[in-house]
Amino acid sequence: MAGNGRFFIKRQFGFHEEMKRVRITVGMLAFVALFAGVATCEDQPQTVTVCELKSDPAAYNHKLVEVTGFVSHAFEDFTIFDPTCPSWPGVWLEYGGKAKSGTMYCCGVTADRHRPKELKVEDIAIPLTDDEQFRQFDKLIQPPFRSGMHGSIVHATLVGRFFSGRLIEYPKGSSWGGYGHMGCCTLLAIQGIKSVDVQNRDDLDYGAGFDQPDIGKVGCGYQFLTPIDSTTNWIKAQQEADLGQRDWIFDDPQRVASEAIARFANADAGSIALAEKRRGQGRHVYEWKPADQHETYMVVVSRPYLLAYYAHDPKRVTWVVAAAYVSSCRKENAVTRLK
Repeated sequence: MAGNGRFFIKRQFGFHEEMKRVRITVGMLAFVALFAGVATCEDQPQTVTVCELKSDPAAYNHKLVEVTGFVSHAFEDFTIFDPTCPSWPGVWLEYGGKAKSGTMYCCGVTADRHRPKELKVEDIAIPLTDDEQFRQFDKLIQPPFRSGMHGSIVHATLVGRFFSGRLIEYPKGSSWGGYGHMGCCTLLAIQGIKSVDVQNRDDLDYGAGFDQPDIGKVGCGYQFLTPIDSTTNWIKAQQEADLGQRDWIFDDPQRVASEAIARFANADAGSIALAEKRRGQGRHVYEWKPADQHETYMVVVSRPYLLAYYAHDPKRVTWVVAAAYVSSCRKENAVTRLK
């Protein structure tokens, strides 16, 4: 009996020790699970729109966000935009990790594609998921561009850390910024690409910028005849064409250019003899110099890629006036980029 008793006590003591170890193990697992749950929750990006980021940048400062929009990449430009809200001020983009976008802009920025250390912004480390989606995105925004020297527009969903920057006072108001070209913008530091749309059409203009007059040959300067950001007008033209108004703008880029110059020059469209100066994928550039006048008019007509997202039938995208200018050596036209 005594032996049996000692055996029972030993087993009972062993059972309590085992249960103690089980409770400690379960407690540790619960703590790890709780911590992992919190970390997972914190690492989940908040889905926002470009327009929401622009309307209240401070509300999203330092937050991990997921945003879908049109990415524009060219000289002095690496931004994400939505045509349904103002383009200014912009949301500048940069790659996280050790990759660099190679965007050239002022000041002291080089076209390097790599950095020695992982990107850190405002003491926050920005990693980068370098996967197939990222490599596809990077290939689409880098030269050689499908529209020559005019950069690239890509539609994609990005995940990244947003930085509102600081509130900057200007003579006519204030805006958040401090990042990008001349401190123009807020910043989205890209941590990954969730999706990127293919560019598989030969009839659309994928360019981010547009031809400008060669003032060294044409004259002393030029003025814009269209807004620098004309996307709202493009969407309106597409909607009107989809309703059956001016159906010819689907197929006649030269007439689109002639009617635009007629409005700008207060001339009869039938009297305008256009000269086609350049042609590219989804783009025509026309010029007209009125007889016995100093001015030369130039119009860039385009089938913009982004209109495929607003067209009733994505396969039927209209020709629109992407940009228009008047140039001359007359005193009132001597300053370039004058709206």
